[in-house]
Amino acid sequence: MTLDNLGTEKFSWDLSVFYSDLDDPRLDTDITTLAEMVKTFNLNHQGKLKETLSQAITDLAEIRMLESKISVYLFLKQSLNTGDAQVKAKIAEADRIISTASGEYLSFFDIEVVALDDATLEKFYTADPVVAKHRPWLEHIRIFKPHLLSEAVESALTKRSPFGSNAWSELFDELGSDLRFSYNGEAKSLTELLHLLTESKNAEERATIMKLINTGLGGAFAKYSAQTLYITSGSEAVERRERSYANPMTARNKSNRIPDTVVEALHQSFTSLARSFTERFYKLKAAHLGLKILRWSDRNAPMPFTDTTVIPFSDAIKTVLEAYESFSPTLADLIRNTITKQRVDAPVTKGRRGGAFNYSLVLPGNKPTSFTFLNYLGSNRDVATLAHELGHGVHGLLAGEAQGVLMSQAPIAYAETASVFGEKTTFNLLKQRLLKSGDEKSLLALLMSKLDDTINTTVRQMALSNFERRLHGMDKNYTHWGEPTKLSAEEISQIWLETLKEFYGEEGGVFTYENTENLWTYISHFHRPFYVYGYAFGELLTEAIYSQQTRLREKFEPLYLEMLRSGSTKKVGDLVKPFGLDPTVKDFWTKSLNSALGEAITEAEELSRKVGINV
Repeated sequence: MTLDNLGTEKFSWDLSVFYSDLDDPRLDTDITTLAEMVKTFNLNHQGKLKETLSQAITDLAEIRMLESKISVYLFLKQSLNTGDAQVKAKIAEADRIISTASGEYLSFFDIEVVALDDATLEKFYTADPVVAKHRPWLEHIRIFKPHLLSEAVESALTKRSPFGSNAWSELFDELGSDLRFSYNGEAKSLTELLHLLTESKNAEERATIMKLINTGLGGAFAKYSAQTLYITSGSEAVERRERSYANPMTARNKSNRIPDTVVEALHQSFTSLARSFTERFYKLKAAHLGLKILRWSDRNAPMPFTDTTVIPFSDAIKTVLEAYESFSPTLADLIRNTITKQRVDAPVTKGRRGGAFNYSLVLPGNKPTSFTFLNYLGSNRDVATLAHELGHGVHGLLAGEAQGVLMSQAPIAYAETASVFGEKTTFNLLKQRLLKSGDEKSLLALLMSKLDDTINTTVRQMALSNFERRLHGMDKNYTHWGEPTKLSAEEISQIWLETLKEFYGEEGGVFTYENTENLWTYISHFHRPFYVYGYAFGELLTEAIYSQQTRLREKFEPLYLEMLRSGSTKKVGDLVKPFGLDPTVKDFWTKSLNSALGEAITEAEELSRKVGINV
């Protein structure tokens, strides 16, 4: 099967819920209207929140819904063709107008909210249903009181935001999409080459592809990526000092509603345990591949007996729907509705953004909606990605309906919960099919592939997090923070290799690391500082939640759906308390890591012995 008959061409977005196209006059009208709404908001509420807080929340929600309609539409359009000059120009225009208006007229709001006295707020909470509903949102704003600057400074920062580090990141995405690598006489995108790398059963072919990728990411692209990371870390450091955060990660942790101590415990658990798991797993993988030492290009290699038949997109959807239906008909219905409304875009096309994502939002009229973006190439991993991103979608739809625009977005660290849960549910459906068939080799291939994915979501992301922490000034022993410094691409590559070896072993132990020094260059998550640890956090948190199904039985689904509906209204401890869990307990992460990796590796080792592989 080729890209031409994957069936993805039938699954492209219908963006008419936003606008008919880029030249729709309603788009310009909405941008103008939004600027006027922001100005009116200021006139009606600045200096008056003691009397107008309830109406201010209602008005701000309207502003955020219209703002989302504009910005998400433009982001989705750009994702389909990152080089589209008209889209880029419209994004720049909209960003300039919106950021200028927001900086001029909205900066007062957070400052005045944190200045309200407790007695005033308690009266609102008691007497006003709008304010009472938004209490978690208001209380979250108020925890940033020590870090807010003067209104004039906040205004200036907002106005300048379109021209800061995000602008470098936007160009980074465009340059990454334009990268082409000559392979077997054809020009391949990075997405296509990474797919070939993970699907190839030939070690030499994998090594050739890895060398091609690593070389192509060097030179000018590596220099540009290094400068982008310096701009990101440097601007973060300036703002962090001005806002008096304890360390570079504190702002993100507060946004995630997670104490610094819990995040540090997560990192320490991985630093002490992860390498023992990766060495066990990759030694087992090497034995199956008939190799003594793995090259880095072998890391995601399929088992020799893996069925690499390309899966049509319609079959992938059927599998994912069956998995969701087996757990929750409510979630399955939400996915069917998403597909029916053409909210999934799957085909690989020229100029397209790499990777996959889901964007959920609340449109004007309090209408939650969700758009899923893929680069579907027909592998089992692509099916898992579909299950993952649709998990984000159902999370956003449920939270949007229950909480509204101001409280619908779950913090990054547990925004991954529903997506990982959906992926795990799909895996277990496939696993049960194979257990019934008695096909031990296919079962082992599935389990090994799942372990690949789990290690990538946990160990790899925490290795990325430690790499990122080093770039932001943490010392190599992870004991104290300094200031970020300007590093050359070569210096960054050295830190990259050091952090890989911390989690995967020294050179020649399990891996050799040739042709890996430039692989940090294409990871755009680094442009959102300290985003990546959320993947591991979400994976292990979900593992702990998932394990409670047997104990809770019929009580589990309603508890789970209620958790998804919570959006951003709860701290992580309160979120999982109904499941009998407490992530602040000292050994929580250690137990979850053992469950997610240790037990699965043991199962893979036992299955391997049955098919004649001993390590």
